[in-house]
Amino acid sequence: MTYYEKLVKHSKKINRLSHLGAICGWDQAAMMPEGGNDARSEAMAELAVMSHELSTASHLADWFNQAEAESLTAEETISLKEMKRVWQMSNILPAELVEEQSLAGSKCEHAWRTQRQTNNWHDFSKNLETVVELARKEAAIRAEATGLSRYDALLDIYEPGMTTTELDSLFADVKSWLPSLIQKVREKQSTEAVLTPKGPFFIDDQKSLSLEVMSKLGFDFDHGRLDVSTHPFCGGVPSDVRITTRYDENDFTSALMGVIHETGHARYEQGLPQQLAGLPVGQARSMGIHESQSLFFEMQLSRSPEFIALLAPSAREAFERENDKALTNENLALFNTRVKPGYIRVDADEVTYPAHVILRYEIERDLIEGNIEVVDIPRLWDKKMNEYLGLSTKGNYTDGCMQDIHWTDGSFGYFPSYTLGAMYAAQFMSAMRTEMNIENLIRERNLTPIFNWLDRHVWKKASTLSTDDILKEATGERLNAAHFKQHLENRYLK
Repeated sequence: MTYYEKLVKHSKKINRLSHLGAICGWDQAAMMPEGGNDARSEAMAELAVMSHELSTASHLADWFNQAEAESLTAEETISLKEMKRVWQMSNILPAELVEEQSLAGSKCEHAWRTQRQTNNWHDFSKNLETVVELARKEAAIRAEATGLSRYDALLDIYEPGMTTTELDSLFADVKSWLPSLIQKVREKQSTEAVLTPKGPFFIDDQKSLSLEVMSKLGFDFDHGRLDVSTHPFCGGVPSDVRITTRYDENDFTSALMGVIHETGHARYEQGLPQQLAGLPVGQARSMGIHESQSLFFEMQLSRSPEFIALLAPSAREAFERENDKALTNENLALFNTRVKPGYIRVDADEVTYPAHVILRYEIERDLIEGNIEVVDIPRLWDKKMNEYLGLSTKGNYTDGCMQDIHWTDGSFGYFPSYTLGAMYAAQFMSAMRTEMNIENLIRERNLTPIFNWLDRHVWKKASTLSTDDILKEATGERLNAAHFKQHLENRYLK
C-alpha cells in the first residue's frame, strides 16, 4: 500500500466517525427526548475527541511527506493537497480544547431551546460566555499558526481564502445601496393589493406539500428524509441527508420555503462525486458555496413568478382551497416577494436579509477580536437593527440576539457565508441565463437542464477547486457583487 493509499484509508475512517456524529447531531435536534441530552453530549464529545486524535496522529506528518514524493495522478495530487490542508487545520487544536468546546456547545444549544422561548437572556448569556471564551482560545491558536487575524482564522474554516478586509469592502458596498433599495421597493409594493393566506393550514397537509415540492426539485428520498426541529437545518451525510423544518399552522409558506432552502443544501450534498466519497476533496467547497445552492433553490428559482405558478396549484390541492383567491398564482407570487423589515433572519425576504447577516458579522467579528463582550450583544443588536432595518429589539431577546443557533456551538465565522452565498447564487444564475431560457424551462416543468448545470459546474467540483476557481470556471469571473444587486433590482423594481 502506498502512503497516499494509507492516507485515503485513514481519511475514510475519520469520515465514518463524522458520519456517526452527524446522525447523532440530527437525532439530538429532531428526535431525542429531553432526558437524553447529558449522555448524548458526553458521547458526542467522546466521538469528537476520537476523530480529533485520528486527525492529528503523529505519524501523519511522515505519511504526507512520503506521499508527496510518490508518483501521483493529477487527481490524486489535488486530493492529497486537500487532505493535507484539512490535517493542518485539525492539527492546530489540542484535544482538550476540542472536548471542552463540544461539551460547552451541546450544553448551550440544548438550554437555548427553552431559554429562547422564555426570553431568558440572563441564563443563556452565562452559557454563551463559556462558548465565546473557548472560541477566542481557538481563534488565538489558529491565528498564531496561520498568521491570520483571530477572526480571519475562524472565517477560514468556513470560507477558505476569504478575509475580513474583503468582507468589510463587500458589505460596505451593500450598506451603501441597500437602505435606499429597501425604501424604493417598499414604496413600489405599497401600491400592490396582496391577500395574506389565512390558516389554519394543518401540519400533515403542509408536510405532504413539502414532500411533493422536494420531489419536483429532485430530492433523492432513498438517501434522505424530512423531519421537524426547533431550527431548520440540513445535516447528515451525502448518502443519508437529513433536512428539517418547523411548521406554523397560520403560515404554510414559511415552512415550505424553508424546505426548499434546505433541499438546495441537500441536492448539493447528494450531487457530490461518489468516487470521492469519504475524502476531504469530495466534500463541499465552502459554506458560501453551500449556501449559494440553498439560496439558488429558494430565492433565484422558487420565488420566481414562473415557479410560483407551479407551486400554487399544488398548494390549492393540498389544502383543498381551489377557490381561495389568496392562493392564486398571481397573489402567491406577490405574497412571496413582499419586502418588509422584520426581526427573524430565517423568515426575512431576500432584500432585507443581507442586513441581518451584516449585523451578525459585525458583532461576532468584534466579539472574537475582543473589542466587545457577551454582555454588550443585546445593546449592539438593538442599535444595529435600528440603524439597518428601523426596528428595536430592546428587551426582546427571543426575536433578537437569541434567535439563531449558530453561536450556541461556537460557529463564529459562519454568518458571512449566507450573504456570500446569495452573491454566488446570483452570479451562477446570471451565467446560466447565457446558456438557457430559465423562465421557459420552468413553465415547461423541465428543471433538469438547470440542475444539470449546477451538477456540472458546482456539485461535481466538490473541493477539487478553490471557491474562486469554481466561480471563474462557471461564470468567467471572480465574485462580482454587481450580479446580486442587479438581480434584486430586476426582480423588485422592474
